[in-house]
Amino acid sequence: MWTVGALAVLVLGVAGVGAWVYQDLDDNISAADIDDKLGGDRPANLSPGSKNILVVGSDSRAGGNAKYGKGLTTMQSDTLMVMHVPANRKWATVVSFPRDSWVRISACDKGDRSTSAPHHAKINEAFAIGGTSGKVDGAAACTIRTVEANTGLRIDHFMSVDFQGFKGMVNALGGIEVCPEQAIHDEKAHLDLEAGCQTVKDEDALGYVRARYSVGDGSDLGRIGRQQEFMQALADKAQSKLTSPNALYGFLQSATKSLTTDEDLAGIKPLYGLASEVKGIPSDRLTFLTVPNYPREADVATDKANVVWQYPQAGTLFASLAQDKEVDKKELQAAAEDPVYASSVRVQVLNGTGVPGRAAAVATKLREAGFTVVGTGNAARTTRTTTASYPQGMGAQAKVLASRLSEARATQEADATGGVVTLAVGTDLDPDDIL
Repeated sequence: MWTVGALAVLVLGVAGVGAWVYQDLDDNISAADIDDKLGGDRPANLSPGSKNILVVGSDSRAGGNAKYGKGLTTMQSDTLMVMHVPANRKWATVVSFPRDSWVRISACDKGDRSTSAPHHAKINEAFAIGGTSGKVDGAAACTIRTVEANTGLRIDHFMSVDFQGFKGMVNALGGIEVCPEQAIHDEKAHLDLEAGCQTVKDEDALGYVRARYSVGDGSDLGRIGRQQEFMQALADKAQSKLTSPNALYGFLQSATKSLTTDEDLAGIKPLYGLASEVKGIPSDRLTFLTVPNYPREADVATDKANVVWQYPQAGTLFASLAQDKEVDKKELQAAAEDPVYASSVRVQVLNGTGVPGRAAAVATKLREAGFTVVGTGNAARTTRTTTASYPQGMGAQAKVLASRLSEARATQEADATGGVVTLAVGTDLDPDDIL
């Protein structure tokens, strides 16, 4: 489903809804205490005054959501985004994470007196693991830990919206116009739409943003594009209803009833305060992006179900937001047009740990990840820090390799072996961490 938590924040700040809705809506918002579940090993805040807000679409099958899926025993996340609000409040960027992103899932408190082991899986599995006990606080905490570990972004707040809340918001506005170029018949999304422009609400609106396999190439990326377009249309429609108190009030009722946030953001007052800070951002500086990625099948032929993030472009995106720098969408997309696959990176692995067999173990994991390992050996000296050294012209390949290793550094060296990236394995690298 499409999460409109970020939109709800913005609309709450629009002039005209003020104090008369405070008391009635405030109690609708659920709060989750996540601070004690996040741990201390978190990214540093590199841009004081900016805010990173994690927005999750809760795909829970509890209550009214039961008919949308069977056999699910944990909470699910269907949509995952980070909204970056800069310190100067003059622009904003919303980054969508494909739920099929193959990442390292952090170790998390499952809420049943057990802790999950770190492992590699689709990014949306983090919400399910943390939500094993059915509580949003654990699901949110595990998702935050995983997003922070894979992006280096410090998450300041989170918001979660469920299926029923989305549908209520659309209905309160009288539906949203969509214009599919082809008919959509999707059994899993409970959707039957003919081609052409039409207004959707109720189950059709929900199905439209959930449909995947019967539309376009059937990927999650196509769905993200439709969801972003739908969100923009929803925002425009909500703003057009400012002179209709009944419609706007119904919209906010649905939004707040389905909204769960961290404790600092839980309430009309803090949400209104945040929205007041960002409502003046011009539309041409509100940017929607998807993390650059490509099918993992390009590296691992047997994996036809997942995508991997594309480096160095994804790293540039995350670093820019961490440093509170506005991202140029066209430049990012242009840079992503020619991906460097892991399978095209030739790697020489040298053991700098002093532990016998470590180079061979790392080489095996790299091959499993799709890299081309051309040889192994011993480094000249023992080192703690893992480095990927490269000759001139191979910086992109080295960054691709470093992106799959925990805390590895890529450095250009004049005497580096030509045509390959030399990985000096330090004691800080656990072979099982290789993505």
